Amino acid sequence: MSKEIIHTDKAPAAVGPYSQAVATSASKLVFLSGQIGFVPATGELVTSSFEEQVKQAFQNMQAVVEASGGSLNSIVKLTLYLTDLNNFSVVNEIMATMIPQPFPARSTVGVASLPKGASFEVEAIVAL
Repeated sequence: MSKEIIHTDKAPAAVGPYSQAVATSASKLVFLSGQIGFVPATGELVTSSFEEQVKQAFQNMQAVVEASGGSLNSIVKLTLYLTDLNNFSVVNEIMATMIPQPFPARSTVGVASLPKGASFEVEAIVAL
């Protein structure tokens, strides 16, 4: 699978770890359901800190990506959901350490609530 990063100066530059757009010649697309910060072994939501909940959600997403036959580099689009957009910079910092460059395209959405009281959810589109 190859990824072509699309960038134009005629649109605003990315304000975080993402690309304006990504094109792919993939033969298979995988659409992941949203992942929250559940610990797989216990089924309990990480509540120790927002940062740990975000890390766990990304780890859960990674496990599903890998189960599909992909890697984190196979992600072409992420959608992030936050119950508090004041945590946007925290998520950017964590994402920048967990997702390899070139970064996928991304949308971030502020929501009133998430399942099971989660503060963060991530979903992905993977190109294989």
